[in-house]
Amino acid sequence: MQHPAKSIRPFIGAINFEESRHFYNDLGFEESVISREMSYFRVSPAVGFYLQNAYVKDWVDNSMIFLEVDDVHEYWNELQNLGLQKKYTTVRLTPIKEYYWGKECFMHDPSGILWHFGEFIK
Repeated sequence: MQHPAKSIRPFIGAINFEESRHFYNDLGFEESVISREMSYFRVSPAVGFYLQNAYVKDWVDNSMIFLEVDDVHEYWNELQNLGLQKKYTTVRLTPIKEYYWGKECFMHDPSGILWHFGEFIK
């Protein structure tokens, strides 16, 4: 099947919807409120996700999102400077790791969703 894609938008849940909304705004995503139960967060026209006021432990505990960035070292420094792990007690940052394909750093959001911020070898 051949269909040009325009974007991909995963759905993620939240233990505390309002806290997660504030967190993603603080992280620099732009929010579009869809309803009282859902918002769309984007960093560019084609890169974003839906945050739902829904929590299923097994689903959220096993959710991971990979966001490709141009410079993971610069992104890591910006993440640290935001101080999100101080403002949100369950947020955890893990430093950059290098692999054969590139490098990445990690962040757990307030609900425990694991974000991978990675840079591929050019």
